[in-house]
Amino acid sequence: MHIAIPLSRMSAIDKLQAIEEIWSDLVRSSEAVPSPSWHADVLRAREQRIADGSSCFLDVDEAKQAVRERIK
Repeated sequence: MHIAIPLSRMSAIDKLQAIEEIWSDLVRSSEAVPSPSWHADVLRAREQRIADGSSCFLDVDEAKQAVRERIK
């Protein structure tokens, strides 16, 4: 199925709204969206780093601060 979207005539706001609509629709039927096999590998590696203590979770404020410190 080919859908013609007039991207050249759309504003950035219009494009972002279209993306949001598509994303919202995909979320409603997420079981129909295939996940690449490498996703499982990445998740297992992240879980292992949490388990062995080499990685940890940050709350949103901590994560923002960590990013600010990295880009200084």
